[in-house]
Amino acid sequence: METPGSQSSLHRANLERVVRAVRLAGSLTQAEIARTTGLSAATVSNIVRELKDGGTVEVTPTSAGGRRARSVSLSGDAGIVIGVDFGHTHLRVAIGNLAHQVLAEESEPLDVDASSDQGFDRAERLVSRLIAATGVDRAKVAGVGLGVPGPIDVESGTLGSTAILPGWGGTRPAEELRGRLGVPVHVDNDANLGALGELVWGSGRGVRDLAYIKVASGVGAGLVINGKIYRGPGGTAGEIGHITLDEAGPVCRCGNRGCLETFAAARYVLPLLQPSHGTDLTMEGVVRLARDGDPGCRRVIADVGRHIGSGVANLCNLLNPSRVVLGGDLAEAGELVLGPIRESVGRYAIPSAARQLSVLPGALGGRAEVLGALALALSEMGDSTLLDGSVTGALPVSTPAFT
Repeated sequence: METPGSQSSLHRANLERVVRAVRLAGSLTQAEIARTTGLSAATVSNIVRELKDGGTVEVTPTSAGGRRARSVSLSGDAGIVIGVDFGHTHLRVAIGNLAHQVLAEESEPLDVDASSDQGFDRAERLVSRLIAATGVDRAKVAGVGLGVPGPIDVESGTLGSTAILPGWGGTRPAEELRGRLGVPVHVDNDANLGALGELVWGSGRGVRDLAYIKVASGVGAGLVINGKIYRGPGGTAGEIGHITLDEAGPVCRCGNRGCLETFAAARYVLPLLQPSHGTDLTMEGVVRLARDGDPGCRRVIADVGRHIGSGVANLCNLLNPSRVVLGGDLAEAGELVLGPIRESVGRYAIPSAARQLSVLPGALGGRAEVLGALALALSEMGDSTLLDGSVTGALPVSTPAFT
């Protein structure tokens, strides 16, 4: 038994600090580990050697700043995590290992009128299929990250009634999926997971303060402050879609008038083009036509960009992020939408905040949320059991879940 403050307990704590840093980043050089943990280079070198000998990490040659270095990542067979993303019209599942490698990924259409039970049943089947396809040991499952398109109450884990998916309000998504899969499930809204995905793998890499704006059937923002997702005490931080732009505007699904969402979300934008382009138009189609030069679609996208920019300007004035990443189908419009966003930010934001801000398209496209779900599962798992040769929350081989 280790005594607090003893050499053995200090050594154990340092082991866990190194494992945690590598787990969250995916891979780090030894110099980066030293900077991240505050440990000396010699201590890091000794710990990495010990972890490598124990099979917890893998070390590969790399280069950093033109000099030879060693990249450290968790062992590929140390454990796996699962990401599940429920969207307005889709279900996407991914399986990854602790070295941040995606082993399998698949998506399928989801009927927005399906009940929550049907949605969770579909997710269970898709997870089972991918587990079987990859041949991974289900005893290595460390946990599941789950994304849903609506606010999650931090204390109760309940999905808010303003969720995009009808009939899902009041459910407890993490509890529902945990009962089906038998492993720890961590839930967050899709915008937060998009922010986490872009922060770890995409356009947010290297920054500590970020806003990820997702424009789809609704409009939401995932906020990263000092490298961590900010959810607020009730879990509703980032509901940028409900900033009021026009008090006499259209009635929003939240009950207010003139919310940003009523000027930017697909359900409000697409009807503007239906008289000239038909009723089968999608936001993906609008973006494609705009890029091909269609004047109506270009005008609508520019207007949407200016409205989003007004909301982003409010974020700049309040939080002063260094980067805004635009996700969803609209991001594929590139400068057709990013230019108007920057124009509004320049007009309405405090000049110093606007000067420090970069506005970029997401690098991950429709995968941002499911990769963010993987990152959530990775961030929530423990480190001590990795050092003991087992995985937190792992299923015993005889457990019937995933079958």
